[in-house]
Amino acid sequence: MKIIAIRGSGIAASGCAHILTGAGLRVAIEEVRRPSVPTIMLSDPAVGLMRSVFDRPDLFCDHPQVRRRLVAWGGPPVMVRHGAVLTSEDQVQAVLPVVANAPVMPADFTIHTASPLPQGGMRIFGDRHAVAMKVKLRDRRSAEEAMIEAVAGGWLYLVPAEAGMGWLLGVGGSIDNLLGQSALIAPVVDAAGGEAAPFLAAPRLHMPLHGDDWLACGTAALGFDPICGDGTAQSVREAILAAAVVTAIAEGGDRAALLSHYQSMLIAAMRRHLLLCAQFYANGGQGEWWRAQHDALVEGHGWCTALLAKMPEPRFLLDGFRLAPRQAAA
Repeated sequence: MKIIAIRGSGIAASGCAHILTGAGLRVAIEEVRRPSVPTIMLSDPAVGLMRSVFDRPDLFCDHPQVRRRLVAWGGPPVMVRHGAVLTSEDQVQAVLPVVANAPVMPADFTIHTASPLPQGGMRIFGDRHAVAMKVKLRDRRSAEEAMIEAVAGGWLYLVPAEAGMGWLLGVGGSIDNLLGQSALIAPVVDAAGGEAAPFLAAPRLHMPLHGDDWLACGTAALGFDPICGDGTAQSVREAILAAAVVTAIAEGGDRAALLSHYQSMLIAAMRRHLLLCAQFYANGGQGEWWRAQHDALVEGHGWCTALLAKMPEPRFLLDGFRLAPRQAAA
């Protein structure tokens, strides 16, 4: 393969471009932007992964940090340790390396990190959307911690922003409605702006995840429920795997086996995520909304299990940014 096209933008696109360029492949980027997320809380493992991929040990060192989280989830509030940095999608994009475009010509292979994809569609596991709102913090302690609260009709997530401000995420209904059911977060915030447009918060998986000359990566491939806080790290992991698959194909590897491996690994990641989410939604509340979301997650877990049962056992293991045959890597 001479030219690898990457269609999209964001962490997955940047990660693929960076790794593929480092492997000596020529990359052409077709930038496709979507509305950016105003705030992202990157866990310590996610930050460590990004620092390793982009060889930037100082990445996000100067960003605000959250070291604890107050959780009211089906019971009294509990304080837990939490390591994360606060940033925004625009800030993340600004610090990632820019890869120069290759000459314009037909690509031999395309990595899609933005919709639409050449074929197929998204399978969505549940029916829930989220909205975000900028809020003022009444309590100074709120500026040093994240808060998450399950209420009768959904859940709320509060993260600090600049001095005296925060971002409030609401899942399951309008923020006003959810705050009306809140005992933990409502007393510490005042609205500072209107709600953002609703966005999908249910897990989703595109099928198929590849064709003969393309694969899907990042949010074009799958999306996680924000309850897990692992969406950014997942995009980085997908970029590593996608780049390893494309590099192996470019070096003469078994294209069909490599692409099948990629698809099975992403289905398995979604299966694990659905099980984790089902545990959260089983414990958050007892109402109809909670039961419906839990049941959809359980159904999705079974669907992924059935897909994996029909696929061959994985034949490769990641070794750094490369794939090795499983028996050799062992």
